[in-house]
Amino acid sequence: MPKFLEAKLKTEARSKGMKGKQVDRYTFGAMNNMGAMHGSKETAKGAAMDAKHMAKLKGESHSYDANRPQRQVVSRYK
Repeated sequence: MPKFLEAKLKTEARSKGMKGKQVDRYTFGAMNNMGAMHGSKETAKGAAMDAKHMAKLKGESHSYDANRPQRQVVSRYK
């Protein structure tokens, strides 16, 4: 189960005024709805989300690379 997502959803639920079992129901219901979990089991999508988050924390994110050349925007109207 993506721990980062669970923590985020629990704080969100508490900020909405929920307590106790309501927080758990909100948290796991949201993860089931977005496909990160199926019942009480983590899905492949949830594992991928967790791996992507951990890579981002470690600085291994490949979404932005300073050495990569940036795309040039070509305008039709010069």
